[in-house]
Amino acid sequence: MNEFEKIDVHTLLPQQEPFVMIDRLIHYDPVRTVTTLQVRQDNIFADEGHLSVAGLNENIAQTCAARMGYQSLSSGEKVKIGVIGAITNFSVERTPLVGEVLTTTIDVVQEVFQVTLVHATVQVGDEVIAQTDLKIALQD
Repeated sequence: MNEFEKIDVHTLLPQQEPFVMIDRLIHYDPVRTVTTLQVRQDNIFADEGHLSVAGLNENIAQTCAARMGYQSLSSGEKVKIGVIGAITNFSVERTPLVGEVLTTTIDVVQEVFQVTLVHATVQVGDEVIAQTDLKIALQD
């Protein structure tokens, strides 16, 4: 078990059940953060056997939040809250099925002051099912 698998994601996120859209943080470094989520039938965003586009968006946003939460806790600070300022270039190839495991990767493109630009990719196995770019501002 790696160090990330021991982390309760609830300590990284401002969201709590039933609104948590990540299961585990599996990788963090200053540029890349990766989380997983198994889509369950009882997921608040599951509809007719699929996770909705809104659920994909929330999964991406919470992967960004997990990044900020991990950074904060690692430096001994309280978890900071981010606000999404823009979502651009959002594309969805398909919505995932209940039972599938999503791997969501956030790559930092640029950080300036309290604003971070990231590129997000959601995969099921090797298949990219969604991508987007986000602008996130940290609240003090």
